[in-house]
Amino acid sequence: MSGHIPLRMCMACREMKPKSELIRMVKTNGEVAIDTGFRIQSRGAYVCKSCKCISLLKKKKCIERFFGGGGSDKVYADLMKYVEN
Repeated sequence: MSGHIPLRMCMACREMKPKSELIRMVKTNGEVAIDTGFRIQSRGAYVCKSCKCISLLKKKKCIERFFGGGGSDKVYADLMKYVEN
């Protein structure tokens, strides 16, 4: 067995990090949601588990650009709540 650790890039800070250290978001049925189990079959985007990156994500409108919309205030609030818990 190899010790390969999948890396993904944070949309906000653009750093490559292990997938397990990031939050995955997907767009299903026209809405962006957090994929806590990394199991939803859809195109995914990742962000660091930090308030700083989530604030930067909102400022740069990364969700809107990546998914072609769907970056509502609820999504950002859900991300902040997820990080704080």
